[in-house]
Amino acid sequence: MPHMLCFGLGYSARTLAGRLSADGWRISGTSRNPAGPAEYDCRRFDRDHPLEAAALAGVTHILVSVPPDGHGDPVFDRHRDDIAGLSDLRWLGYLSTSGVYGDRDGDWVDEGSELRPSGERGRRRVAAEAGWLDLWRDRGVPVHIFRLAGIYGPGRSPFDALRAGTAKRIDRPGQVFSRIHVEDLASVLQASIARPRPGAIYNVFDNEPAAPADVVAYAARLLGMAAPPLLPFETAELSPMARSFYDDNKRVANALIKQELGVKLRYPDYRTGLAAILAAERA
Repeated sequence: MPHMLCFGLGYSARTLAGRLSADGWRISGTSRNPAGPAEYDCRRFDRDHPLEAAALAGVTHILVSVPPDGHGDPVFDRHRDDIAGLSDLRWLGYLSTSGVYGDRDGDWVDEGSELRPSGERGRRRVAAEAGWLDLWRDRGVPVHIFRLAGIYGPGRSPFDALRAGTAKRIDRPGQVFSRIHVEDLASVLQASIARPRPGAIYNVFDNEPAAPADVVAYAARLLGMAAPPLLPFETAELSPMARSFYDDNKRVANALIKQELGVKLRYPDYRTGLAAILAAERA
């Protein structure tokens, strides 16, 4: 029986886990919350609470979605030797971000583009990617890197903020972001598991980078609500974290997941994705 260990059994990992579990896989995972998701064997993990060796026994696949902290990647730092010693390990997926590319003033990048992170979080991701890829080169660990767009799906979409009255439409001409529906992300991961290529790097994005204000406006239209007014970026009240997302402006090519992994996106743009979420809610 294949056994997937998810370091960070959060929103994206649970979507993949649900599919694999339905196919008979054993699923285990970690959470900073000692309780964790009740449907899986979930244990506490963080930098100060590494897993016992028994938690990795028999693991055949690993998904790492725990972000790096100010000291580095906690999974890599605490368990790289344990992972390198797993004789049955067939696949390891590390979920990174497009922040490694930095700002390109709206231009396109692909997996071969130079890494030029513009912020601390992006620099941490570059360092984490390098560590995992070195583990592949030096010790043969079957590492795969997935650079992700903003993830959305049921329970995590503009509908939630619109209904709560907290949605904002920020006006910054020329700014675009990319996104990926959580189900399409799971499809990419499954395709890679079925066709592993250690050392591979994939951009996981839909086909249409778009201004976030346009996405919110479309979601409001689907709900039959008036869209929030446009707020100039310079005067908008945004948290430092939210404001930092506007530091980078780029379009990310996704051809490799289609050509090499054969993935056909179920939700190729935000319009199809949002419409499907709303239809499922109303059903």
